[in-house]
Amino acid sequence: MTDVKHKAIEAFKEHFKKDPTMLSYAPGRVNLIGEHTDYNDGFVLPCAIKFGTAIAAAKRDDNKINALALDINGDCDEFEITANMDKHESKTWSNYLRGVVKLICEKGYNFGGLDIVICGDVPLGAGLSSSASLEVCFGNLLSKAYGLNIALQDIALIGQAAEAFIGCKCGIMDQTISACGHKNCALKIDCRSLKLEQVPVPESLEVLIVNSNVKHALVGGEYNERREQCEKAAQVLGVKALRDATMEMLKAKKAELDDVTFRRARHVITEDDRVIEAVDAFSKGDLKRLAKLMYASHVSMRDDFEITIKEIDALVEIIREAIGEDAAVRMTGGGFGGSVVAVVEPSKVEAVTKAIDEKYEKIAGRKATIFATHATDGASFQLL
Repeated sequence: MTDVKHKAIEAFKEHFKKDPTMLSYAPGRVNLIGEHTDYNDGFVLPCAIKFGTAIAAAKRDDNKINALALDINGDCDEFEITANMDKHESKTWSNYLRGVVKLICEKGYNFGGLDIVICGDVPLGAGLSSSASLEVCFGNLLSKAYGLNIALQDIALIGQAAEAFIGCKCGIMDQTISACGHKNCALKIDCRSLKLEQVPVPESLEVLIVNSNVKHALVGGEYNERREQCEKAAQVLGVKALRDATMEMLKAKKAELDDVTFRRARHVITEDDRVIEAVDAFSKGDLKRLAKLMYASHVSMRDDFEITIKEIDALVEIIREAIGEDAAVRMTGGGFGGSVVAVVEPSKVEAVTKAIDEKYEKIAGRKATIFATHATDGASFQLL
């Protein structure tokens, strides 16, 4: 049993003075390539990681959720199960739960209350989808606890809608990989059809996540602004979403778009192409090709989508300097902070770690946190 699962169980016993009867778990994710393409109906290639959220729980005799968030300084909240859910004024973590409850109620499901303790080890603000992990973990818990039989992909959609309830119009990627990930595989997601394709990650490669320790927050204007710019571009191009556009179409309409909107669209269109190519590169174990695609993705996010920051750019260049142009590295996540991801041979991990330890703090005024992961399974549930 993982540490977060054990902590959630033990904290439940201490807080509620009884044993939990069930345990739900869902992982965070790292996106290997395909950034800001999901809400444009495009393609993404994430994998679930070995860090996630665990919830120990037991049924109540009423219709209330009584929650303890172990990682938020032991904060607590209690609320009734209703489709007419209000957001809490200050407890952001609880609003993810409230959003999930609201959406499940709106779909006509009936269920009762729960006492729950939440424990997670996904670094908050690192761009590794701690919120999606929580939503999927809690949604699957409700489904399994009360026999609602909601499919995991539908749990993911509920989590996405919960984000919108809170104020972030995110795509479907984070919740889908948290719900539907497979061990040793990345997941190619068609964000329009929701068709899923498991893409084996060669065992000879390590996935390194480097947290800049500059926290990002997507419930803000920058993320929603990018989405609105993409929708504007799609409207000018006469397509349902930028997934349907080509560079030829974009160039033909350049005069009708301001420079910023043109560059936002260029990122999305070229990023979709890079995802398709990256799937092929993974299948052939072609690290050199993958490196070119991932760095091109980073440059596009830096210059066209303008979502990187100096600390993130510095980390990418430090890693490239350490192991050469064949370094498969890019920013990952929504942007404005967070982490970079690198796919490297195990023999290169030491060189990367040494270079970051020597150079990053001088640039950023803080240390980076480096950890290796592997692709893991998605959401799970067990009776205790």
